[in-house]
Amino acid sequence: MAVPLETERVASEIADAAFKVHSALGPGLLEAVYKACLIHELSLRRLVVQTEVGVPIVYEGLRLATGLKLDLLIGKQVIVELKAVERMNSLFEAQLLSYLRLTRLRLGFLINFNVPLIKSGIKRIVL
Repeated sequence: MAVPLETERVASEIADAAFKVHSALGPGLLEAVYKACLIHELSLRRLVVQTEVGVPIVYEGLRLATGLKLDLLIGKQVIVELKAVERMNSLFEAQLLSYLRLTRLRLGFLINFNVPLIKSGIKRIVL
């Protein structure tokens, strides 16, 4: 099943915004700096950006408040997990996949800004 057209439009804006932020700042800064700038850039594009969105876990009818939080939820459609790390870890991808399953959303981005070229730092994951 394909990702809806509107979700693809949002995804395109996210990737473009990440390129713009990385082009302006380059690698080597803290994740919080990139996050603030990306939120600003996405807001300029009139996208609804939610930060630190709680992700509940429901297990056998029991709703657990776990402290799991999405870095960004864009337009209630796309999860964005941000990193500023030297090396990506497979755990980061597993985390995003879990978030997609738990929220029942289909599309997420794992974006690492600590890379020379941002295209090598963006991983798109479709569930």
